[in-house]
Order: sequence, then C-alpha cells, then structure tokens
Amino acid sequence: MTTSATGARAHAPQRWLYGRRRGRSLRAGQRALFETLLPQLRFALPESGALDPRQLFGMTVREVWLEIGFGAGEHLAYQATEHPDCGLIGSEVFEPGIAHLLAAVKDRPLVNVRLFIDDARLVLAALAPQSLGRAFILHPDPWPKERHKKRRIVSRETLDHLAVALCDDAELRIATDDADYGEWIAERLGAHPDFAPLATDPRPADWPPTRYEQKAQAQGRTARLFCCRRRVRSPAA
Repeated sequence: MTTSATGARAHAPQRWLYGRRRGRSLRAGQRALFETLLPQLRFALPESGALDPRQLFGMTVREVWLEIGFGAGEHLAYQATEHPDCGLIGSEVFEPGIAHLLAAVKDRPLVNVRLFIDDARLVLAALAPQSLGRAFILHPDPWPKERHKKRRIVSRETLDHLAVALCDDAELRIATDDADYGEWIAERLGAHPDFAPLATDPRPADWPPTRYEQKAQAQGRTARLFCCRRRVRSPAA
C-alpha cells in the first residue's frame, strides 16, 4: 500500500499476521462469551467501498477511536467507560486477551465497543478518510531480532494509513517499553509529514498505564510515551 501526504490510497495490504492467536485453553465461561457476545461485537469489512465506522454502532457517537492490539483490553474498556459518547474499535487476535475484554464489556456493561478480530492493517486500509478521532498503539510486540523488525506494526505504511483515517488534529498515542523500538518509533514519527508531536509530560490524565506497562515498570523498564496530532490538511488535500 502506498499513500500520499494528501491521503490518496492505492490498495489494501496483504493479510500477514504474526504472533500468537491462542494461549492457554479458554475456560467454559470465556468460551461462552466467544459464542454469544463476540458475534454481537465483531464486524467484517465491506466487500467494496470504504468503511464508515460510525455505522457499526447502534447509537449516535461523537467520535470513533481505534486501538490496535488491545492486549487484555483494560485500556480499551477504560476509554469506553470514560467516554460513553465515543465508539471504540479494538483490533486483536490473541484469544485470551479478547476473552478478558469480552468479560469487561459484559460486566460493565459497555454498548460502545466493536471488535475486529484480524490483521489491524486491513481495517486501517478500509476506513473512510477522516473517520477516526483518536488512535492507540500501546506496547506492540517489539520483534527485537533484526530479521524480524519488518514485522513491527509501527511502520511508514501504518502511519500513512492512520494519516488518512484520522481527522485533523486527532491524537495518535503510542507506547513501548523496549528501548530500541522506542528509537524506531521516534524516527518514523519524526520523519512523517502528517504528524506533529504533543507533550507527554505530564502524562495525559486519560492515559492510564496498562497492566503490561505496570509489569514492565516492576521489572525496571520504563515506558516511552509518544503522543502526536494529525496535522491540519491543506485545502488542496
């Protein structure tokens, strides 16, 4: 996929998932949520045309936010709880994490969550231009080996897709506790013409640490936070 700074898409990326889908066997209650609740929340991409994410929700939403790789889902559930007027889309393939989020959706309950259970790059490529109000990529797999770095989700291609899908002035938040990945992210964000940095000190009040981040801190690793805004498009864009 190629994208110009003005937001014209060429073609969707090929599906190419890395990492695990399954961990420990799901408990009976978790399997039941996969059978009953997940079908109500997951969505498929349109066979043709762009995806208008507002149409995924059975309610009027002020904005739609996307979290790529939501892990155990606590951050996505927090945002959905704190911002009930926003629609939250989560993309994840790891089944235990999906099960954790489904439990939170059921218990709270949350009506403003929808799930894409596949390669996040596919939904990014399908989203209508300027259809997202915020996006999150929190602690993605760092793929530390040199030969695996091409698998990293934070790439020029991903940022190009986000530059198209995000509204003007929309926020993109990224976090990693891997020092090398932090430098990688900083280089790619700094080189992208459509994103401008925002301060993360003090940390935004509505950016709570995930359990993964807390575990990393306990092990002596400091999370590096990146927050930027989508620059306002020129009139010709």
